[in-house]
Amino acid sequence: MILAIKILMIVFFMLGIFTASDIDTEDVPPTVSDDTEIIISLPDNEISPDIPPVREEWIPDSLDLKRAIPNDSTPPERLVPVTELPPISDDGIIRRVKISGDIKAVSLTFDMCELDTSTTGCDVDVLNFLRERNIPATLFMGGKWMRTHSRRVKQIMAEPLFEIANHNWSHGNAALLSPEGLTAQILWTQAEYELLREEAKRDDIPKVPALFRLPYGRSSKSALKTIAGLGMKVIQWDVAAESGGNNTNIKRAVRSARLVAGMTRPGSILLFHANSVPKGTAVLLREVVNLLEADGYVFVKTSELLEMGEAETVRDGYFSRPGDNKALDSKFGADGTGRRKRFTGK
Repeated sequence: MILAIKILMIVFFMLGIFTASDIDTEDVPPTVSDDTEIIISLPDNEISPDIPPVREEWIPDSLDLKRAIPNDSTPPERLVPVTELPPISDDGIIRRVKISGDIKAVSLTFDMCELDTSTTGCDVDVLNFLRERNIPATLFMGGKWMRTHSRRVKQIMAEPLFEIANHNWSHGNAALLSPEGLTAQILWTQAEYELLREEAKRDDIPKVPALFRLPYGRSSKSALKTIAGLGMKVIQWDVAAESGGNNTNIKRAVRSARLVAGMTRPGSILLFHANSVPKGTAVLLREVVNLLEADGYVFVKTSELLEMGEAETVRDGYFSRPGDNKALDSKFGADGTGRRKRFTGK
């Protein structure tokens, strides 16, 4: 054992971790028993900054499944947030960012939402993959979904990799909602975020989200004016990563990932879901990330991407081409929330 200690000293001396003047033979014990624990501390500057922190895995359980938690269509406990954002100019709908310079940065975004009439799940496999690979992401949450999965939201709030954005209370279609209804959908979500932030005691994250995503990608001139008046930037996407099918099949996921990687450009905003709709997003996500990283891409939060160049905007939202989402106006109730009667917030 003494010989092993001397060998370690010689190695550390050769590496320059300490010099001969640091070695005091009087500090070496004359005998060391086999059960003695020897702890050697390296200087801080010897620790690689590229090593990501070790994160404890979040364990999925039955409450993360679709419809596992009973539906609650009542309003939130707080209807108006304490913190109100100042109005901003209506600059349209941001689909991507034209990045200044040669950096190949993109933003991975995930919708986490549900209708007034049902509950969806929380795809913990997606969240764990992002945390395992140390990948920042922006999560667009519906306020009702936040309440349904409040325990997961509070975990997410404690994860520095993630930022939370607004995706309406119950997925209301902004092209169909009245200004009063849209305002309530947005403010109820802001208020629910505030309540959970207070419960989680997270003073280190924004008081309320400042980014908004249009459910179904649908909007109107009036809706954009309302959203800007509430101080929120509208973020869409230029790459819809999911086809709506089941991506748990690895061959399908690989094929889809190649298509997604082929559509991605520096400054792209990619749309995924993390509410277990559709299935197999984690499988597809892994394949997409592997392809993009191999091509030199890095991942940033959407708020960070906006700071890297000029936003490219449109006046009407869509999935891949203008008008491809209008048929959805008649598929999810009176105004996208699943309700038969229009949502008014009253």
